[in-house]
Amino acid sequence: MRRREFITLIGAAAAWPLAAHAQQRTKIRRIGYLDYGGGILPSGGFAPFHDTYRRRPFLEGLRENGWVEGQNVTIDRRFAAGQVDRLPALAAELVALNVDVVLAAATPAAQAAQNATSRIPIVMADPGDAVHLGFVASLARPGGNITGVTSLAPEVATKRISLLKEAFPKTTRIAFLWNSAIPPAEIALKELQAAAPVLALDLQFVEVPGPAGFTEAFATIMRERADGLFVFPDPLTFGNRELIVGFANGNSIPALFGAREFVEAGGLMSYGSDYPTMFRRAGNYVGRILNGESPAELPIEQPTKFDLVINLKTARAFSFEIRATLLARTDAVIE
Repeated sequence: MRRREFITLIGAAAAWPLAAHAQQRTKIRRIGYLDYGGGILPSGGFAPFHDTYRRRPFLEGLRENGWVEGQNVTIDRRFAAGQVDRLPALAAELVALNVDVVLAAATPAAQAAQNATSRIPIVMADPGDAVHLGFVASLARPGGNITGVTSLAPEVATKRISLLKEAFPKTTRIAFLWNSAIPPAEIALKELQAAAPVLALDLQFVEVPGPAGFTEAFATIMRERADGLFVFPDPLTFGNRELIVGFANGNSIPALFGAREFVEAGGLMSYGSDYPTMFRRAGNYVGRILNGESPAELPIEQPTKFDLVINLKTARAFSFEIRATLLARTDAVIE
């Protein structure tokens, strides 16, 4: 063989893996997006809340790893609109499409995805207590086809009710409003039950089974004479935040919410992590998996920063007096 031909052959052989990798990298990949809540308007566009707090941050996270919807990745979206019984069929649809990875938003969606496939990688966004619920073996090393990003962190539940007690020292009975379709993490419940006597508080756990359950939940809170309210954030309470805020303000019940978006809707106070950041990080995880990383090796991410937000406009309108010492520690004030 002539030397020039040999060099050409060797060069072609060396270039083949690079060409093959480039061809694989430019292949259109497919993401399944499974959401317990809603996101599509009757007109066909994205609902403003979903677009701002979930869709756009998620796409930003994908772009951080080189994936752009409409260019090298497509997204098949399925929304359950708060109806848990729809999720198994929606998850099965995504599996049948043979998507490369599934993004599951909220605990019920993650459970449906987990039941639908043990083969396709799943990235959870806000899954609750991932270990207790059986999604992963451990937070540091998930060990299977599931990983994700959560809004939970140790001791945050206790911090929330202690802030409400600090803001309103005369509070003795706090209603804990939560969606019974998404059980709060067991660790959070244990923390609350342990902290309540120390803070001289009586906790009242009020379940909301679905959108139609708020009327009865509100009646229970009034009947039990709660003088404080904490609202656990999830797609159901997010979707009805104006209703909940209106109830609390209208009945002069000081309320602390688990996410800033409730305060932006007129709520009094919030202490929680940043939900858009959580969905951006979830998008980042999806991108990393598309790039070849294993979900078994990607640890469940927990938030490292929580913000205290107070709506002074609401405080003034409904005669809620906020202590100056608490205002001095506030991360953001809405006026």
